[in-house]
Amino acid sequence: MNDDTDSANYATVTKGQRETWSRGDFNEIARQNVVMAEALCEAVDPHPGERVLDVACGSGTAGLVAERRYCDVTGLDYVPGLIERARARAEANGQEIDFRVGDAQELPFPDDSFDVVLSVYGVQFAPDQQRAADELLRVCKPGGRIGLASPIPEGWSGDWFAAHARYVPPPPGVQSPLRWGTSEGLGELLGAGTRSIENRRRTALQYYRSVDHAVDVFSTYFGPTIRALETLDADERDRLRTDLRAVFDRYNRATDGTAVVENQYLQSVAIRGE
Repeated sequence: MNDDTDSANYATVTKGQRETWSRGDFNEIARQNVVMAEALCEAVDPHPGERVLDVACGSGTAGLVAERRYCDVTGLDYVPGLIERARARAEANGQEIDFRVGDAQELPFPDDSFDVVLSVYGVQFAPDQQRAADELLRVCKPGGRIGLASPIPEGWSGDWFAAHARYVPPPPGVQSPLRWGTSEGLGELLGAGTRSIENRRRTALQYYRSVDHAVDVFSTYFGPTIRALETLDADERDRLRTDLRAVFDRYNRATDGTAVVENQYLQSVAIRGE
């Protein structure tokens, strides 16, 4: 496949992804990512006055955490509705953040613009992974920090994506977002432009009223699950929901009828080379 065909394919996939992530209300899912954003900011340690970019920011969770440190924060996502939600959250909190619509694969910023670049379960879903990784490096200042919270192939994330893929296979030629959750994958994507990458396996707990409630939340608010359910017939929808229920049940720590779901992920801090 030549480069022109690659670009056309990625553009088509990106358009489909944007439509998928526009479904439901990802903010209802992102509430479980606050702990990841807080842990990532602690690890990357942005200081007051530093310029911070939250890439594929969704409803703005990581950017909101960074701004609490009085950083100069910009957030970017390709779903206009999520940017509207991020702006509303910032306004409600009295926080000044420049949230704008844009694509992680083509960041609308000059080279060396930011001291810190963050992404929590965001840039990892860009179809052209190398281009997105190159963009993170390009806009980060030499010696600046890139902080990522990424889904991993094992545990809840791996099983969750595998359950969906059994019913709705991913687009051909597009690598799994779980690649970002491996040391090898990050080395391939960022290694040439960094002087160090430190990875740490961490655990985030997701809280729901019950396992059935967890399935309902994702079926109602999570774009990829909504899209999958819409493409299946009644029997397949039931089977997918049963499989998702099994994944939540497998990683549920609670014994009181509620759900406290263990989600392991990879926290990475890369230092851009000079």
